[in-house]
Amino acid sequence: MEPGEPPTLSLITTGINGLDNVLEGGFTPHRLYLISGNPGSGKTTLALSLLIAGAAQGQRCLYVTLSESREEVRHVARSHGWDLDAWANFEICEVVASEGILDQEAQFTMFHPAEVELTETTKSVLVEVERVKPTLVVFDSLSELRLLAQGSLRYRRQILALKQYFTGRKATVFLLDDGTSEPTDMHLQSIAHGVIHLEQLAPEYGAERRRMRVIKMRGRSYRGGYHDFIIQTGGLQVFPRLVASEHHEEYAEEDVSSGLERLDLLLGGGLRRGTNTLVLGPAGTGKSTLATQFVHAATERGEHAAIFTFEEGLDTLLARAEALGIGLDDSIASGRAAIQLINPAELSPGEFAHRVRKAVEVDGAKVVVIDSLNGYLNAMPEERFLIVQLHELLSYLGQQGVVTILVMAQHGLLGSQMMTPVDASYLADTVILLRFFETHGEVRQAISVVKKRSGPHERTIRDLSTIEGRLTLGEPLRGYHGILNGTPWESDVPPQTVTSATQ
Repeated sequence: MEPGEPPTLSLITTGINGLDNVLEGGFTPHRLYLISGNPGSGKTTLALSLLIAGAAQGQRCLYVTLSESREEVRHVARSHGWDLDAWANFEICEVVASEGILDQEAQFTMFHPAEVELTETTKSVLVEVERVKPTLVVFDSLSELRLLAQGSLRYRRQILALKQYFTGRKATVFLLDDGTSEPTDMHLQSIAHGVIHLEQLAPEYGAERRRMRVIKMRGRSYRGGYHDFIIQTGGLQVFPRLVASEHHEEYAEEDVSSGLERLDLLLGGGLRRGTNTLVLGPAGTGKSTLATQFVHAATERGEHAAIFTFEEGLDTLLARAEALGIGLDDSIASGRAAIQLINPAELSPGEFAHRVRKAVEVDGAKVVVIDSLNGYLNAMPEERFLIVQLHELLSYLGQQGVVTILVMAQHGLLGSQMMTPVDASYLADTVILLRFFETHGEVRQAISVVKKRSGPHERTIRDLSTIEGRLTLGEPLRGYHGILNGTPWESDVPPQTVTSATQ
């Protein structure tokens, strides 16, 4: 610290790891903060978490409730496993309308009733503050004060007076506002030192989703943008927005084997660490089986691998792998492989990215399979954000040296008109194309590598089949033309082309 520089205040941690990450450490003490959001977005739960974390650190905490009873606040806390009575330094101040205000015979000839009630309410709060002498204070919620103020000017002056009062007593204050009275009122945001806004989203199908955004934080840097979060027993779990450039790790640049010699030859040696591969093709061509083969090879090398599946059930996936001789039961039992079933109707993109990060950073996964991107697309609240979030996730996995395999099913079975739900091929470092084709009254499968940024690869198209319960690649299909269209011919020039040229 330079001479004459004011001492730096220790930050107040929130008790929520993800939120501390978003705030880059926590809140600056002795300031006034606004937590806004519609009813049901999680403001009360967040406020209780903040005070409980503060109480655990030895701070004196006061929860001022203007709209709920003391017992209702305790009930909310109990639903998360918190016993507020266990903290001697945690108190609840319940401010309710006095009986005189409700008496029909009460007359106010010189003052409006609201002015009298606002004065009484403020007086009740200040009496409790002088008694408790808190260092952390929550006001829940400001809608009552806004209504009692009967005007924006008086309301602003009231908040400014509270801010100066608590600042002089070195208290940190959190104001909760549900915005039910004046949604466009910006007075609070201009007064507050920091503003956090909570949102509850209702997709057309599936459970509600929640996200938060730090609107401002004076004199402090923070992680901008929206951050998904969930409310669970024990409080909030916040999933900070993923920034790939912050997570670079050193790793060996080498090709990893699939465990199949001909597949490695097709790929020019295997898949390079730190790259991602898109396995593309219609349903039933063996995309998931191919991805599982790479997982099996990784576990055989003693590495950890993770599969995130959006469509296939666990029993089905294990049975299919066992039938192909690449059983994963022993690998799962030993912890070398992990399979997570993802319900796209219940999971936000932020939570999914958090699970992938945990598999990589905590479990040490070196191979990650996302099966499939179709399911990932359905998990997104709005499709236009899919590519941006997917790009960040793939960049993160690349920075970690992970071999990522993405499975995508195309619409249709045969022909050249098959469509993909979203074009993610330009994001992929390697593209493996699987196709059905018909020949001699038989439907067969073909595999080819159409793109590999990290090095050379075979340009041939090989037959793909299952022989004696094993995934097998055949010799290059050199005697055919039009395999990728699904209806190949064996002559050098197709008959229709010859006829057309003659005419």
